[in-house]
Amino acid sequence: MFEASTHFALWYNILAASVFDLVNTMWWGVTIGILMISVLARIPREFVISILGTTHGLSGILRATAAGVLLDLCSHGILMVGAKLYERGASIGQVTAFLIASPWNSFSLTLVLIALVGLWWALCFIVLSMLIAIIVGLIFDELVKRGTLPANPQQIDLPNGFRFWASARQAIKETQFSAGFIGSTLKNGIKESRMVMRWILFGVILASLIRAFVAPEIFGTWFGPTLTGLGLTIIVATILEVCSEGSTPIAADLLTRANAPGNGFAFLMTGVSTDYTEIMVLRETTRSWKIALFLPLLTVPQVLVVAWLLNTMAV
Repeated sequence: MFEASTHFALWYNILAASVFDLVNTMWWGVTIGILMISVLARIPREFVISILGTTHGLSGILRATAAGVLLDLCSHGILMVGAKLYERGASIGQVTAFLIASPWNSFSLTLVLIALVGLWWALCFIVLSMLIAIIVGLIFDELVKRGTLPANPQQIDLPNGFRFWASARQAIKETQFSAGFIGSTLKNGIKESRMVMRWILFGVILASLIRAFVAPEIFGTWFGPTLTGLGLTIIVATILEVCSEGSTPIAADLLTRANAPGNGFAFLMTGVSTDYTEIMVLRETTRSWKIALFLPLLTVPQVLVVAWLLNTMAV
């Protein structure tokens, strides 16, 4: 009885510490995400679409991919911004390319990855993730064009003669940046982020439960550069809800300790592609299960092929 009570206390302490650690790690990314949602909600859709592009195809996907790589947010913050972009009129292809483009979705964390695995592997991961993002984005837009997936009902065309900079200067000139304006902007951002926040909380609790019952050392022991190791990596990445700050060191450990760069790449990418938080947010944002489930359906096979090739190169 005493031993069972001791084990329970140990698991509970790990669980509580994991929740605290995850929240303490991701709070800044979530906060910036809420702030960006607040700002995006105030920006007319014409401005958002003029930046991302109104044409379907490679041009708009490339813009969205570049935005996903360059924007310095954690994966949870980027998810909120992606949902808002869809609401602002971006195509589903642009939104998925934006989300997939960089698995860690943070320039600062890219520097951390370079420090952990070296410049060559970090650049390799970035380029390959961008390539998959572009391919998936193009396929999504093509499926929408064929009617297989529903189009974004909020898509708009720019007014004739619309000029971004001239219109932006005029809009800024007419805006009164009062305390009331700033307060209402922040209030709207918090209100509109609630959908994402509840799934983030669910993910934090699940990840903490796994941390309490699964020792982290198994990543370096079970997940070698084999098909079995790659399969286990995909399964764990699917189940384990880890923010970008947590996934980057784990991916680096898979590369350096398990000598499985493909597994590290798969852990980063599959964490994005099969993440239940992301799938549920896509479902609630687009009101379409098909769109949400097509994300892993289109992305995971490409990730598996690339990961297998990377592991083959390393052996």
